Amino acid sequence: MMRRSALALILAALLWSDPLHAQSGDVMLLADQVLVEQGGDTLVATGNVEALHEGTRLTASSIIYNRATNTLEIQGPIRITQPNGDVLTATQAQLDQGFQNGLLESARFVLDEQLQIASARAARVQGRYTAMSQVAATSCQVCGSDRPPLWAIRATRVVHDAEERQIYFDNAQLQVLGVPVFYIPRMRLPDPTLERARGFMIPELKTTTLLGFGIKLPYFIPIGDHADLRLTPYVSPITRTLEMRYRQAFRTGNITVNGAISQDNLKRGEARGLFFADGTFALPRNFRLSFDIEAVSDDAYLNDYNSDFKKDRLDSAVTLTRAQRDSFFSLGLIHYESLTDGENNATQPTIIGDLRYNRRHFPKQIGGEVRLGFQLHGHYRYSDTDIDGSDADTVVDGRDVGRANLDLSWRDRWTLPGGLRAGAVTQIWVDHFIVEQDAVAEGDYTEVTPAASLELRWPLVKKTSNGGRVLIEPIAQVGWIGGERSEVPNDESTRAEFDEGNLLSLSRFPAPDRRERGLIGAAGLRWMREDPEGWRASLVLGRVWRDDEDEAFSRSSGQDSIASDWLVAGQFAHQNGLQLLARGLYDTTESRFTKAEMRANVTLDRYALGASYILLTTDPAEDREDAQSQWRVDGRYNIDRNWTAKGSTRYDIAEGQFLNAGLGAEYRNECVAVDFSVSRSFASSTNLEPSTDFGLTVALTGFSTGGSGKEYRRSCSY
Repeated sequence: MMRRSALALILAALLWSDPLHAQSGDVMLLADQVLVEQGGDTLVATGNVEALHEGTRLTASSIIYNRATNTLEIQGPIRITQPNGDVLTATQAQLDQGFQNGLLESARFVLDEQLQIASARAARVQGRYTAMSQVAATSCQVCGSDRPPLWAIRATRVVHDAEERQIYFDNAQLQVLGVPVFYIPRMRLPDPTLERARGFMIPELKTTTLLGFGIKLPYFIPIGDHADLRLTPYVSPITRTLEMRYRQAFRTGNITVNGAISQDNLKRGEARGLFFADGTFALPRNFRLSFDIEAVSDDAYLNDYNSDFKKDRLDSAVTLTRAQRDSFFSLGLIHYESLTDGENNATQPTIIGDLRYNRRHFPKQIGGEVRLGFQLHGHYRYSDTDIDGSDADTVVDGRDVGRANLDLSWRDRWTLPGGLRAGAVTQIWVDHFIVEQDAVAEGDYTEVTPAASLELRWPLVKKTSNGGRVLIEPIAQVGWIGGERSEVPNDESTRAEFDEGNLLSLSRFPAPDRRERGLIGAAGLRWMREDPEGWRASLVLGRVWRDDEDEAFSRSSGQDSIASDWLVAGQFAHQNGLQLLARGLYDTTESRFTKAEMRANVTLDRYALGASYILLTTDPAEDREDAQSQWRVDGRYNIDRNWTAKGSTRYDIAEGQFLNAGLGAEYRNECVAVDFSVSRSFASSTNLEPSTDFGLTVALTGFSTGGSGKEYRRSCSY
């Protein structure tokens, strides 16, 4: 109702011929001209009319306010902008004072700057519902009636629920370039602003040589604000599959559960499937609990269904950890299952338990740092055989091992004249082993290993004429490891690595069942450069010498002789997106690399390319009778604003064959996203079948299920 003070303000504004500012109830009205008709029941505002109500803004050419009926008669063009950004336009309308109820003629509703809903008439109900008749809805750019959009949904009636953020269609018809292709009597879709909505998601058409042509139709079910469930039926002539994903967020963590159950013609009469779950929780006193469960019905399931979880070794684990400034604690239990043909799970270390505790102190009396480490470890094989059977390896089939390890060390660093940096380490290990089900080595073993080392570094830093910085640092170490190696079998340190991270270590074995002995020396050179033009590079060269050969090192470890292979490692990165990483062990006696790896990446706006290479020479000690040499390449190229091409391949150079290959193409514009892919997996194991997979997904953007296409919005051209 118009207040008397507001009427006085109106009259004053008319006398001064200025634009009117009047308040009617909760509505603020602005106009070039305002007329109060005789009797004061009707107010007529014309010329650049704006009305504001609780964040909703209305613009029109004229508004007639009737105090008796408390209604607004509005002449267009009308534009109503709601607080969330949604826009409603019309040619004329009759609304109540708060814009909550009324009718609009020739209405057009725009949601989240994407979805356009045009109708002959729209009704506003309670400020929540917008009911429209004779509707055409699309998120495509509309360029005149003679140029139909790429797709549109036509319906006799559409209701938008602003509170639930849902759109309901009656007698809906999907048209592509004006041609009807699909009809459904009733349909519900989430509007673009809703992130989690119950209903069907984007279907996927999938064709594989093993399973034939099929379709996946995901259905999403939100469960409150912190959990959801996705059910995906997958149907083809070969299989009937139901996939499931459940997610839940808690105050201190989250869990994700993925599962699938299948009935197919590949294994008739058998139920097949998978179960994968993982979660992480923050516990009191800075503890962190994480778990990971992986299980499949058979070795070939992940390959047959080209699962997102495709892998050749499953690991299920539960881990409790706590990391603090001066201490670390972890307790874990892991179960492994190999899916590779030729690996017998009964003779592999399957169940592994591990407890670790590390702490460091900084004693003021002697200076430096004191480190204390303790570990309990055990691994178990299902086999009861106490000798090596007929399998390919030379390891006792049923050997079980438990060990306790104590590590105590002191270390310190000093700066000497001339910028020389010196470091010293004294260390003692106490290791106790229990070996069972081994006909040769069954029993207990105890080793006490003292060690000491002296390290020298001479960092030389130079500033170049263009403002860059260069570091050259010669490094050297001499060390001694005492004690005698017992007859404990080598069950963990069968794969020793030599890299820039352990160049100056006192032992380069990965586990305590093997430690280096005697006098050792190491030398190397580190070079780094940072250039103001936007690139940086580094290079590490290093070598290790020992007084006696150690037969526990394998041939490809690069440390099986008195003088090790040369370690060569380098990195390069440029601000234009180029990154290079390479590492290798070079054998000077045979003039070749015994082990090498490389990774290169180029990431630009227009394209991205990644390539990796790995080389492993033959090594019977590591159960590798044939050399391994593989390339892997993957990339993306943006052909134009809408088209993107993708590809990947993995090629075995040693065998002269592809392991897998894939190509894909994606098209996106403001209203549709199409993704097509084809991949070929070449079987590398006798229990797997090669397969070719085709995938196709089509998403109508502008709805919550299809994602946003605002960044692809274009203008009409004539």
